[in-house]
Amino acid sequence: MVVTLIGVSLFVLLIFSGERGLAVVKQFTSLFAPEKVIVQEIEGEKERTEVQLNEGSHAEYVMYIDESRYTMKRGEDADVITTIEPLPDHYPEVSMEIRQIDSVSPDQYVLDMTEELKQEFPDLQGPEFVTEPVEGYQLHGISSGQDWDSPVIHVYIISNGKSGSFVITQRYFLEAAEGHGARFNEMLKEFQPVED
Repeated sequence: MVVTLIGVSLFVLLIFSGERGLAVVKQFTSLFAPEKVIVQEIEGEKERTEVQLNEGSHAEYVMYIDESRYTMKRGEDADVITTIEPLPDHYPEVSMEIRQIDSVSPDQYVLDMTEELKQEFPDLQGPEFVTEPVEGYQLHGISSGQDWDSPVIHVYIISNGKSGSFVITQRYFLEAAEGHGARFNEMLKEFQPVED
C-alpha cells in the first residue's frame, strides 16, 4: 500500500509545479515516519540508531540522518552533512556533500568526475556500477598512502529521475572508514529523490 501511495505521489508531482507542487512534496514526505530506529553494523558490531527524516534543499530528496552525531547544512548549490562537534584541526575533513547537476546524465558526469578526481587521487578506483547503498556509479580514492589520517574520497553519481544526476561525495580519513564511512553509507540507503 505504501509503495502505491509513493507511486501516486510521484505521478502527481509530475503534474503539479510551484506552490501546488511544493504542497505535494510535503504530502510525499508525510508518507515517511519522521524518525525511526535502524540497525547498522559499525566496526563489526550491530548498533541500534535513531534517525530523523530530513528534506534536501529545494525539496529535491529526502533521507534519514543520525542527528545525534551529524548535522545537515543546506546550501544553494549543495547540502553538506558533517559532524555536530567539529573535529580537531589535525584531522582530515569528514563530510558528505549532496549536489544535483541538472541536464548531465550519470553516464556523462562520471567521466568528467573521474578525470577531475585523478588530479588529487592518482590511484582512483572506478568508475564501477553499484546497487548498494544507492544505484549508480562509484569512485573511490585514498590519498597519501595508508596512514591512519590518509584522506579518503568516496563518490556516488546517481540519476535524479530526470535528465540530471545527484553527486554524493563522502570525505573522511582511512581510520574512519568503518565509522563515519559506514554511517554515511547507512544514511544513503535511505536516500530518496523527489521528482517535481
